[in-house]
Amino acid sequence: MADGNHLFSVQTSIEKGELVAVFGESGAGKTSLLRMIAGLMLPESGRIISEDDVWLDTQNKINLPVQKRNTGFVFQDLALFPNMSVLENLKYAAKGKSGTPDLSKLLRMVNLENLSHRKPATLSGGQQQRVALCRALAGKPELLLLDEPFSSLDMEMRRQLRDDLLRFHKEFHLTTLLVTHDLPDVYYLADKVIVLDRGEIVRSGTPAEVFGTGGIDNKIQIRGEILSIRERDMECIAEILCGSSIIRLPVAEEERKQLKPGMKVLVSSGVFEPVIKVLGC
Repeated sequence: MADGNHLFSVQTSIEKGELVAVFGESGAGKTSLLRMIAGLMLPESGRIISEDDVWLDTQNKINLPVQKRNTGFVFQDLALFPNMSVLENLKYAAKGKSGTPDLSKLLRMVNLENLSHRKPATLSGGQQQRVALCRALAGKPELLLLDEPFSSLDMEMRRQLRDDLLRFHKEFHLTTLLVTHDLPDVYYLADKVIVLDRGEIVRSGTPAEVFGTGGIDNKIQIRGEILSIRERDMECIAEILCGSSIIRLPVAEEERKQLKPGMKVLVSSGVFEPVIKVLGC
């Protein structure tokens, strides 16, 4: 643990194809969990099984090295090789792996194909993040691990990269673990969320089950952020993150033209229905 004072004890299972958010405060054990799964950190005792393959069983002295655990890892600091071009970074990750995806296709999916000859230092933060994501996928992993991949990006870039991640997750039929302390990431991306506190799972379930959803009480005003605007049952619904809860409200056609994900809004109860006022992005 970050302060060295807490026992790390986690027991959970993840379904193949799920996108799971690992949520919690700094020092809760989120990064440690990913590093143990990837083989970068050895627990005192435990078992890690991927389908029928045993990656770790300390009792039976089984500990597969990193190279034999079929994971792709996007580190918080990205860890791109500065002396290699974008394409060379991907080729290095794919080296020796069978059935790797088309590297040009990966870059094309995130609009980086024309920058394949560039070194990471010449790219923007969002472009570097996309390279790191492509590199993690270059080895065709079973399991994609991401350690707070959007933490240093502005709101617009975060939204774009969330879309990129979701597209990759579906396109390559991945099982994905995403470490985050950002609730919009959880609600927008995750099928399931695991909440860690001091090295233990304190809650788990769908984002709605863990953090709750609802409407808006009368005579109140709440500041929030629009997560999505979707058609549902012939009605346009805005999902708004307010604190740690989701509020779902119907949106009129004229409002829909003004609203988009990421906007900061003030939700207040009107005489007949809730009113959404844009505060800015």
